[in-house]
Amino acid sequence: MPRVAGAVAIALALLVAAPAAATAKPPESADASLSLTDPRIVAHFDFEAGQTPENIALEPDGSADLTLALARQVVRVDPHGGKQVLATLPDVADPQTPLLGVAVVSGIVRTHDGTLYVGYNTGTAETGIYRITPDHEVTKLVGMPPKGFVNGLALDEHHGLIYAADSVLGTVWRISLDDEPQVTAWATGAALEPTTFIGANGIKVRGHAVWVSNYDRATLLRIPIDEDGSAGKTGTHATGLTGIDDFAFAGRGETVLAALNTTASGLALVRPDGTHTVVLTGKDGLSGPTSVAVRHHKVYVTSGAFLNGIDPNLLVADAGKGARAARRPSP
Repeated sequence: MPRVAGAVAIALALLVAAPAAATAKPPESADASLSLTDPRIVAHFDFEAGQTPENIALEPDGSADLTLALARQVVRVDPHGGKQVLATLPDVADPQTPLLGVAVVSGIVRTHDGTLYVGYNTGTAETGIYRITPDHEVTKLVGMPPKGFVNGLALDEHHGLIYAADSVLGTVWRISLDDEPQVTAWATGAALEPTTFIGANGIKVRGHAVWVSNYDRATLLRIPIDEDGSAGKTGTHATGLTGIDDFAFAGRGETVLAALNTTASGLALVRPDGTHTVVLTGKDGLSGPTSVAVRHHKVYVTSGAFLNGIDPNLLVADAGKGARAARRPSP
């Protein structure tokens, strides 16, 4: 794929979001004193070929399933950095994706049987949530509004549901994973809407609530799930998170690691009280980070490099407790 033009690259940097890895086990000891050590890049990608890592779901063996937004692909990176293309989403002759005009693969989640679900945006009737079976068969689960932009996905496998953040329509959609999938506008409102460009972005399910990031508003939101399954009142958990894209919970509580997709590139530790500290930067290898996933004592961060086109990659760091600086000292 030709190199993305600057304006489109910037737009994609704002749009692309959040991985799921809802089934990944968090580090049991992680909390607000979490530190990250030994950040290292385990896989590099080719920006010129459209290999822009966007979202992430983790496999039980530590492999990472990534969506490559502009290549329309899902690729698996094994613990040693080896790559395998799992699927390529259908080509669309004349994509009319809102704001961009190009087809974009976005969020990804994994169910316990190894089935993957990804968001695919084309601005046409092909827009939807797609299923990728363990034997790599690709089918469309359900169509989504072509005028919207499905971004992050979150899995509630216990109830057979996927929640999807729509960055353009400012909506959290709920999709049932049954024989006849139903799509419902589960939550709406100003807090989810864009102010100038991009609204709801990353999304996760935690503690009887759906958590959503809003890029334009630099906020992390919490929407309670009421007893009847409906959305409660949206609350703001944290502010001042400039460039927030995807995020992941770093433990059993409400400590969050959030990708800050800006020219400065950062990974923020958001504490339960809403305050935050940047714990990784471009000096550690981040290049426009887009998503985060946590398993056991490892943190995975994808960088799409949408803002500068330099070194899209997958970075892994070790997680632990302690007061020492999370970032490896600069040489």
